[in-house]
Amino acid sequence: MLQSMTGFGRAKEQASGYLINVEIKSLNSKFLDAQVRLPKQFMDKELEVRSLLTSELVRGKISLNIEMTSQAAELDAQEVNKELFKVYYKEFEELADEMGSSKDDLFRLALHSPDVLSSTMPDDDQLNALWAEVSKILAQAIINIKEFRDQEGENLSKELSGYINNIGSNLQEIETLDPERTQVIRERIRKHQLDIVNNDSFDENRFEQEMIYYIEKLDISEEVVRLKNHLEYFLSIQGQTDSQGKKLGFISQEIGREINTIGSKASYAPVQKLVVGMKDELEKIKEQLLNVV
Repeated sequence: MLQSMTGFGRAKEQASGYLINVEIKSLNSKFLDAQVRLPKQFMDKELEVRSLLTSELVRGKISLNIEMTSQAAELDAQEVNKELFKVYYKEFEELADEMGSSKDDLFRLALHSPDVLSSTMPDDDQLNALWAEVSKILAQAIINIKEFRDQEGENLSKELSGYINNIGSNLQEIETLDPERTQVIRERIRKHQLDIVNNDSFDENRFEQEMIYYIEKLDISEEVVRLKNHLEYFLSIQGQTDSQGKKLGFISQEIGREINTIGSKASYAPVQKLVVGMKDELEKIKEQLLNVV
């Protein structure tokens, strides 16, 4: 099953006195490029999170944001150094008297002076328990974005199959036209042959060898067979359990080579027109494959 690199996943839950919100966004990229934003309590978990994203999401430009909002008053509590607050307040008050300034804002200034307020931080056991909860919510967000990617991948798969089938239809028309094309080329050669035979320097043996070489060079039967095989292989890889974006990219390159060779050998306008149609479908395939994991 194909998987798109474009996706969004969110998981939100209350745990251990916090509202934990995890959001993951994904866009297309050749490799995995992750931007990770974690709460300051868990900055040391970044490598662990990146490793998880790499194993689960494989490719894409990933943006992960984990936010925690305290839901318990005791967890929001901040300790006030009252003695230090009084010292700051007294100093500011004396300066205000000396300068003849207003004292309206002294309380706020003293309260937010260095080291007056200090947050109450959870201990190691509490942090470990909290990270276990965050990890569960992160895992659910990853499940959600993978489901989103699967849905988008299903749509991509239908589009790609349509493009491949269009190329196959054009190829069938080329096979139908090939006898007619061959006959036109033969008639063209016969007309030129009459002119050459009447030339005094005509060499019959050399002429036959050149004609054989020319006809073989214009033969597209091998390219048709190889192109059919590439189209079938593309569809079979597309249907595999794991998404195979890079492999499909390689196959599309081989498809392009065969189409180009048929185009260069065709030397017949109706076939050339069908080749142009196949190239157009192939460009659509390449564009869509940029978004496949």
